Amino acid sequence: MTTDEDELSDADDDPYALALRPGSGPVYLRLVDGRRIPMPVHRWHERPTAADRTVLERCVGPVLDVGCGPGRLCRELLSRGVFALGVDIAPHAVTLTTALGGLAVCRSVFDRLPAERGWQTLLLIDGNIGIGGDPRSLLRRCRGLLAPNGHLVVEVDPLDVEELCTARLEDHRGRSGPAFPWARLGRRALREVAGDLALGVTDQWTSGHRSFATLALQEPSGQVRHRL
Repeated sequence: MTTDEDELSDADDDPYALALRPGSGPVYLRLVDGRRIPMPVHRWHERPTAADRTVLERCVGPVLDVGCGPGRLCRELLSRGVFALGVDIAPHAVTLTTALGGLAVCRSVFDRLPAERGWQTLLLIDGNIGIGGDPRSLLRRCRGLLAPNGHLVVEVDPLDVEELCTARLEDHRGRSGPAFPWARLGRRALREVAGDLALGVTDQWTSGHRSFATLALQEPSGQVRHRL
């Protein structure tokens, strides 16, 4: 944590930690060029939305939810009898997930994780394709976590964008946390990056204003299904 006057020195006041508290105010992604993008904090603490349910219905266990936050998706999957484990770098996120009945570990997706090469479904939802600021490295790592017949469900930016950037989380009072690398990918960019890693798009759909795609190990005869 940096000690600049306009940043937060107390870890408990970090915007991400604050966002993990139910009923907290809005949190934004502040890019270095000044743009401010709202984060879907309200969604983290609610029951799965209609768009979330389109993701859940594509989940085959065991499921790994990368960047799980308070664990709304992995908890819902467990309630449906589908084994799911969340992973998040924030201890408070893991504590919330487990306190609410979910399962989670406090690690980076790039750390050693349980059941490597054994996960049938891996989730990168709520913009988590941006983790680490290098989608190619992230997808390569996720590919290594999947079972041979497994698949990734990825939420993509609704815009046709491919952006590697540096960002900070900022609360509604303008207080910001430390800078970190991030990325934003639309559907076309995801397809190109995934293709270089022998991952093919097997399904893509929209629900409301949100866009998603499913990736799997590429097969020459694979067909892409489009759903609206």
